[in-house]
Amino acid sequence: MRKRIAFIFALPAMLLAVVLFAQAAQADSPHFLFADNSVSTSTGALTTSFKDAGLGTGTTSIAVTLTADGTAVYQCFNNGGNHPKAGNKETVSGPLSATGNFPVRNGQVTASLTVGPPGPGDFACPSGQTLFLQEATYSNTIVSDATGNMRDATPDPISTGPIHLPV
Repeated sequence: MRKRIAFIFALPAMLLAVVLFAQAAQADSPHFLFADNSVSTSTGALTTSFKDAGLGTGTTSIAVTLTADGTAVYQCFNNGGNHPKAGNKETVSGPLSATGNFPVRNGQVTASLTVGPPGPGDFACPSGQTLFLQEATYSNTIVSDATGNMRDATPDPISTGPIHLPV
């Protein structure tokens, strides 16, 4: 009889513990719901929009980082709008990254980060010519948060295609 009474009193406590554990486990399972890439044909930059969820209601902000490999093609054009037959063209590649600290609301954050394009470095045009960005391409785009959670962004690779932007 004592065992039955003890069990009856212990049962609500056990159920409460199970419910609280389930809520804590659900609230502390960070994951990205999406990470979508887009590129600007007016700047050549990559923007990745994302939603990070499962961060817990006690989290007020979180750092999110975007990393990508970027390639940009620069070319010189004369004042007539033509590119000289000489090799006044440069392809620049390198890693890019941006980090932002975002407010968490209801255990999640929806935001975006922007990187690139890679700069022309020390490539410059001779006198009478202007430098233009002709194309930017991005690959290996990944968003990650301070919990170690990460997701590949899509589409990947992504490119501006042919553009003609003065630098």
